[in-house]
Amino acid sequence: MEQVQIPIVQRPKPVRLIDTKIYVVNKDNYDAFVKDFTERNGELAYVALAIKDYENLAINISEIRRYLNQQDEIIVYYETAITESAENKNEN
Repeated sequence: MEQVQIPIVQRPKPVRLIDTKIYVVNKDNYDAFVKDFTERNGELAYVALAIKDYENLAINISEIRRYLNQQDEIIVYYETAITESAENKNEN
């Protein structure tokens, strides 16, 4: 039986993330925050998360990292298996 050769393709380039700033605002620092923020950024806009939703966001990012790491391990496993198979074939 002839073994099928699967070429090893180049891995994708790494992800480049852009820094994101998160501000914690409460009733005690609201006025100072609005003043400083508008001086630096011009326009004021809100995106609000409850503490539980922020925790969920962190958990989701952790899950994405876990998934990507497992995918990477699978890719390395197959790349190694294909390379070793090709090397063994060339030695015989």
